[in-house]
Amino acid sequence: MQKKMRTIRLGILLFSAGLFLPGLAGRASGEEQDLLRDYQAYQEAFEAIGDWEDLQNSSYEIVEEQIFPVTLETFSQEELTLVPAIERQWNRLALFFLDGTGQVVYRYNQLEMNYRIPGALGQVVKDVTGIAFSDVNGDGLKDVIVIAKCVNPSGSYAGIPYKVGDVVFQGQGSLYRDWRISDKINRFSMNKSTNQILFFARDGISTEFLYTASTVEELKENGFTVMEDQCYTREFERLGRLRVVPGVFRMAWYDFFLIYLVDEQGQIVWSLQPMLDYDGLYSLKGINGRDVDGDGMKDLVVLGRYSREDESGEQIVENRCSIYYQRTSGFEEDTGFEDYYQYTEADTMEDMIQKIREYWGWQVEE
Repeated sequence: MQKKMRTIRLGILLFSAGLFLPGLAGRASGEEQDLLRDYQAYQEAFEAIGDWEDLQNSSYEIVEEQIFPVTLETFSQEELTLVPAIERQWNRLALFFLDGTGQVVYRYNQLEMNYRIPGALGQVVKDVTGIAFSDVNGDGLKDVIVIAKCVNPSGSYAGIPYKVGDVVFQGQGSLYRDWRISDKINRFSMNKSTNQILFFARDGISTEFLYTASTVEELKENGFTVMEDQCYTREFERLGRLRVVPGVFRMAWYDFFLIYLVDEQGQIVWSLQPMLDYDGLYSLKGINGRDVDGDGMKDLVVLGRYSREDESGEQIVENRCSIYYQRTSGFEEDTGFEDYYQYTEADTMEDMIQKIREYWGWQVEE
């Protein structure tokens, strides 16, 4: 009975960490048993860190540049020190709050950035890029905003850094988070800065409409600015006559850049996001609608410059050529051209059209 209760408690713990295993409902497999043991060891080691010396001697790497003083009203009237640290065996982030004697007053690791690979203990956190404190939900208590840099080891975007943000709310002597807020922060890319997270979680300003609007008028009503000089109309063979409508929405000093394909009734038929996980649009060279892969259907080529933070936290600007091929049911983004040729600021649109056609094995427009 004692063993059964221990398994149930561990199952609840794993479920709260996004590691629930179906085998727990019956008989766990050998692989699941290994995961259970690994997670139990990880959690026990986390809970065993009692002071600064323990933390320094643990498997956690302290993020020195993100250590900050903070007063958490329901924990202590004295100033605490927030120490973020990454457990390097599993690449999971934890927050430790230490008092003036170096004792750990509270610890927290149930963070959104620790759930990037569902059902896995090993995660993808590489660094912490932002920490801020503010009363986010208006209850008079300081909450914690945290942003981490993550890098996937495999998949379509392997090796490409991206940000994951979260808000940890202060309760009465405890910390907690609202998964609905965490989900929207990251699903709608409102994770570029702590100010951006504040704009959403505290002030209710959101980019969600960029992905849910059905008309251009709805976009404009919510603050989307259309780049009128870049708009034009084309006959797209599979989708009909559409207007290409690019524009930006500014939030916390970052410009979200999207392109919409709109029919003659003003309805959005398709949307494209060339800036991917960059912080914002720096400049747009142009958008061209021509057949570049030789299948007789018009595609879209977008040349832009986008900003992001480098390893040292400095803002840099990078060039990107985005290609969207028209297919039977819509548009498909290219994933291989960048391996063939790297777009530079010196390249014109005509240069790039030629390069893309060379990539597809033809050079002369019929």
